[in-house]
Amino acid sequence: MKELLYLEVPTADAPGVLAWLQQTFVVPSGVKVSAPTGFRWQPAIDSDGDAVVGCLWSLQRTTYLKLFRWGDQPQPGEAALVRSLQQQILAQFPPSYPAPPEIDLTKSNIFEALADRYPQTVKYFQRMPNGERDLLRAYWWERRWRASVRNPQAPKQVVFPAQGATQETGEIAYDLIYVGGALGVIHAAMMAQLGYRVLLLERLPFGRMNREWNISREELQVPIDLGLFTPEEVEGLIATEYRDGFHKFFDANNPSQARSNVLHTPTVLNVAIAADKIIQLCGQKLREAGGDIWDETEFQRADVAGDRVTVTARHLPTDDQRQVAGRLLIDAMGTASPIAWQLNGIRAFDSVCPTVGAVIAEGIDFPVWDLDYGDVLFSHGDISRGRQLIWELFPAGGKAVTVYLFHYHQVNPENPGSLLEMYEDFFSILPEYRRCEMDALVWEKATFGYIPGHFSQSESDRRVSFDRLLALGDAASLQSPLVFTGFGSMIRNLGRLTDLLDTALQHDLLSEQHLSTIRAYQSNVAVTWMFSKGMMVPTGRVLPPQRVNSMLNTFFGLLATESPEVADNFIKDRFDWWLFNRLALKAAIQNPLLLWWIWDSAGPWDLLRWLGSYVTFTLATLVAWALGWLPAIARSIQPWLEQRAPGLWLQVLARSYAIDLTLGRRARVARAVPPRSPVAPVATVAGDRETAPT
Repeated sequence: MKELLYLEVPTADAPGVLAWLQQTFVVPSGVKVSAPTGFRWQPAIDSDGDAVVGCLWSLQRTTYLKLFRWGDQPQPGEAALVRSLQQQILAQFPPSYPAPPEIDLTKSNIFEALADRYPQTVKYFQRMPNGERDLLRAYWWERRWRASVRNPQAPKQVVFPAQGATQETGEIAYDLIYVGGALGVIHAAMMAQLGYRVLLLERLPFGRMNREWNISREELQVPIDLGLFTPEEVEGLIATEYRDGFHKFFDANNPSQARSNVLHTPTVLNVAIAADKIIQLCGQKLREAGGDIWDETEFQRADVAGDRVTVTARHLPTDDQRQVAGRLLIDAMGTASPIAWQLNGIRAFDSVCPTVGAVIAEGIDFPVWDLDYGDVLFSHGDISRGRQLIWELFPAGGKAVTVYLFHYHQVNPENPGSLLEMYEDFFSILPEYRRCEMDALVWEKATFGYIPGHFSQSESDRRVSFDRLLALGDAASLQSPLVFTGFGSMIRNLGRLTDLLDTALQHDLLSEQHLSTIRAYQSNVAVTWMFSKGMMVPTGRVLPPQRVNSMLNTFFGLLATESPEVADNFIKDRFDWWLFNRLALKAAIQNPLLLWWIWDSAGPWDLLRWLGSYVTFTLATLVAWALGWLPAIARSIQPWLEQRAPGLWLQVLARSYAIDLTLGRRARVARAVPPRSPVAPVATVAGDRETAPT
């Protein structure tokens, strides 16, 4: 028996495809006979040659089709049959990218409004605490994301520079104003403990999260070393710690060179953090250090003039407008940040991971799953409706687990990526992934979001700053999402970002030129964006269904043959030029088709862009080799250089971090700084200063 064709038909309506195949599909020659799962074809009525059989099956809310020939010899008209079937199926079942419906919540609630389109989503959100609020937020987030992607030419202006030489007067209430209270509060608490006056604005009630976070023990040591948390506080944040994590991708349809063993990573994302607890702890530390939190307050605009940035916001419960001035504004609003869109226009993001999931309190425990283990990256099927769906499963303490479903996705106005479609997939195919009984599951909360990525060719090709404004976290989106995103990047770079920002504030180096050095960019990580690009199905394209799984198995299978230290360092962004090239060459030799697959998926333009990233990585490595001594002596020259040339010292400090990271070393420059008063004077605020809304 020989396989002639393998197709994904991008629709969940498998019975409709079967009916079309049996009743409407016209064979170019020969005879077609219906069969229970497809059809049987022979070249002619009186032919005694081997038959060709077409069979359908459904998985992941999509439909798959294979053609087989029973014998070894090609049949007359066989090639024409294959071509005709491909053409007719594509014409009848083209890729489609449905958008959520317009709804009127004055006439119905969110459940009633979405029940017809997303029945499984509505069913299980109704079983969650705060499910109505969370589903409304998911709907709102998708609508906002779609609007920002579909109107990239005209981002809304929210940052306004001063006109002329106007000098504002009045008190500057804060050194730092953070907008965004998830990742933002971690960095805000760190800066408040250094003695800076900090204000945090959060659109939601403070402390609520629609994501859960995982990290490793090694990385959790970073905020301890910096003095943000005590070891005892960190232990209180840990929900659970599992024994091993698995990476495995479906390979039943892959060529032999693209099948692999399971990659074990026992020290990657193996510690589950209670996201609500860490946010609340950081909020507590922020307030104890003299900072303020205005929650349920929506950012509207920022006006930059002279020695300050004035932020205008709206308190949502009362609809009152508020204004406050600070020395520096930090954009931590994440994916949908209007500031990021204004600064970068149509290149705000190159990719995104639409991610949905839930914390399940009970039901996916033994024998469904052993809670000593986690799935870091896993797929149980091939491309589904133009997406390679990937699962993550992390024990979350007790019998609870956090389960995610996501895919890598190019940002495209025709196809922005849908959270609600993903949720309908999640609730429909979770039993395929883990043989659980859906109605027996106890749902704790929903977890969802858009995780952005930017394909960097160099450190300067994305704008993360403006005079008296700096973007951090997902709003900066400097690294393509491979395994670590958002929380992991913030924690790993916490010392670097804090040290650099502290230096800039101490010397009032708050121009765009100086602030642009404060970023989480790494040349070694930037060069890996082609991996995520290869995992995307271009909008409008129909790729061989097994293509993405074949690429993933090639690379992760290669890591499985390396030492645990190599896999750990690569996944944790600690690889150098030699390791990257050795692994890339080894992958190309093992699977020569990989190069063609990447070319076919990415296209010549993105390959040229990637070559720019690779050249930048190579040049950065040469510079790092030549200046490898700089991080070791940076602190010894600081007193002399910082006093005489603070701007140059900021550059030296930033370069020192970059050198270590480029060479795959742990950064040696970060250090804990005892709390103190800022060098630059900040006006104190009168006793009737606005306080956080209750």
